[in-house]
Amino acid sequence: MTIPFVREFDFEYGVSKPISPLIERLVADNPGPFTFTGTGVYIIGDKNVAVIDPGPATENHKAALKKALKGRRVTHVLVTHHHIDHSPMAAPLAKEHGCQVYGFGLQARPPADGEVRLEAGDDLSFKPDVEICNGLKINGDGWTIEAIHTPGHTSNHMCYALHEENVLFSGDHIMGWSTSVVSPPDGHMGDYLDSLKRILAREFTRIIPTHGPVIEKPQEFVSAYIDHRLERERQICAAIDQGLHTITDMVTTIYTDIDKRLYPAAAHSVLAHLIRLREIGRVTADGKDGIKTEYYLKAA
Repeated sequence: MTIPFVREFDFEYGVSKPISPLIERLVADNPGPFTFTGTGVYIIGDKNVAVIDPGPATENHKAALKKALKGRRVTHVLVTHHHIDHSPMAAPLAKEHGCQVYGFGLQARPPADGEVRLEAGDDLSFKPDVEICNGLKINGDGWTIEAIHTPGHTSNHMCYALHEENVLFSGDHIMGWSTSVVSPPDGHMGDYLDSLKRILAREFTRIIPTHGPVIEKPQEFVSAYIDHRLERERQICAAIDQGLHTITDMVTTIYTDIDKRLYPAAAHSVLAHLIRLREIGRVTADGKDGIKTEYYLKAA
């Protein structure tokens, strides 16, 4: 299933640029395999502003953010989730401006020691001042932001909708340049698909991820995101039907076009799908869900 990825966009490190009447974007200089060109920090409003995902606490980024916010007052700091490319600057920025950090709260299922990490890593110090819930509306100076709980990538992932422009700040839930990582135990594929469907139903005009360019055709893009995941599940069931019962065998059969060094990451994605398929009664297993477990199609 082909996703219409968008990977080209205009930005300059250290320079905040407007992308709409109410929104500016500052891209942090932290490019990498999980961050693409770097963390996109979003400033909402004019003089009294909200900042979404203030990014990493590096000296260069601190200086760039300070310059972008000169002459302004930050009234709210909003965080989509707890990864180190999103949240470390939240507390220092809120302290500097005398405001509070808003987020869903701590992750429900912390990663286990030795787990294969498919992300930049966790910000273990992250704890919002205000724990928010799905549907909460935050009113500012000329802007209204709605919190939308979107578990899947992480259990505590929040997206934020700007009502005045009908746009969604999607964090890592939906990214224009790549699919999003869904890795157990904190990532959950069933929750992820449900969250995608709820976002699709909202019919946003644009989706603005933390990494990469703005998604200008949200309905087409999110539909392709969902179809890609469902197609992967069809491939997994077909592999099991062919007698491939271990995740290792499924990965080497399904992921024929990727570098073998990425197989551990692919294995966790397949595990996330198998957990969902087991929950909905499509497959069964010889024990607890895990990379070494054997899976079988469930008899009709």
